[in-house]
Amino acid sequence: MEIHRSTVILLLLLSVSSFTHGQPADVMRRYQKFLTQHQGPYVNVEMCTDEISDRNIGSETGECKPVNTFIQAQDHQIKAVCSGGTRLYNDRNLFESATPYSVVTCRLKSGQWPNCEYYRGRLSTRYIVLACDQGWPVHYQSM
Repeated sequence: MEIHRSTVILLLLLSVSSFTHGQPADVMRRYQKFLTQHQGPYVNVEMCTDEISDRNIGSETGECKPVNTFIQAQDHQIKAVCSGGTRLYNDRNLFESATPYSVVTCRLKSGQWPNCEYYRGRLSTRYIVLACDQGWPVHYQSM
């Protein structure tokens, strides 16, 4: 039986892909939700209401989220907090970034889900704290 070179290359690529992206489905789901809620490299202070609405961000109880923070960075820069940050509290999975990040903080003005209205955001630069699971950010921790 002859194995074609293209078949071998395809199998190698699939192996590498599953190795680099092979985190459990639950971690991937939580990571994707985290990115939806908090990654905002191009989000500015004028975009709070529209961005939160477009991304369908709400509280765990299906109400308007009182506060949401967007990190102005790319996903790989945010993920680096989990490997290059300082672990807080030895028994927890919280990591503080080694460098400060620009963030836009949006606070609820009024409304009921899904018609939430937010004040103009507040831009600040600060160290961020993330909960990480198997090296992937899954929660933004307000400090």
